[in-house]
Amino acid sequence: MKVWVLRHGEAESHARSDAERNLTAHGREEVLRSAAHLIGQPIKAIIASPYVRAQQTAQLVREALGFEPGVRTEPWLTPDCSPLQVLDKLDTDDNVLLVSHQPLVGSLISFLQHGHLRQPHPMSTASLAELEGDFPLAGLMSLNSVKNP
Repeated sequence: MKVWVLRHGEAESHARSDAERNLTAHGREEVLRSAAHLIGQPIKAIIASPYVRAQQTAQLVREALGFEPGVRTEPWLTPDCSPLQVLDKLDTDDNVLLVSHQPLVGSLISFLQHGHLRQPHPMSTASLAELEGDFPLAGLMSLNSVKNP
């Protein structure tokens, strides 16, 4: 199975709340550059944080790929959620694209690759990581690549 982890594109610095921050024009361009790396990949689901910038990122990727199913929105992909919680929810999905935020994306990649949270993987806006393994379990996935826009 493969898991792709995409951090949202650059977002506005201010909004009424963190959850309401929109992508900037530069952020949309970053996302489209990262989406190009997903063309032809066997993605079965796009799952995104409910935050506006993650939803916008997921929709841009969906449109760029011509992905027919809708984006699935999950509250367990917000910035302060636990990688353990994400893994618990992922056990029924394979070949998924997760669209989320720091610090969750860096911690999740480290947890899947190394089995611990001590060294979160650095992820810039719109960075895309590809992990592969038999199951989405702590320490049992290999990090194939990280692409920065």
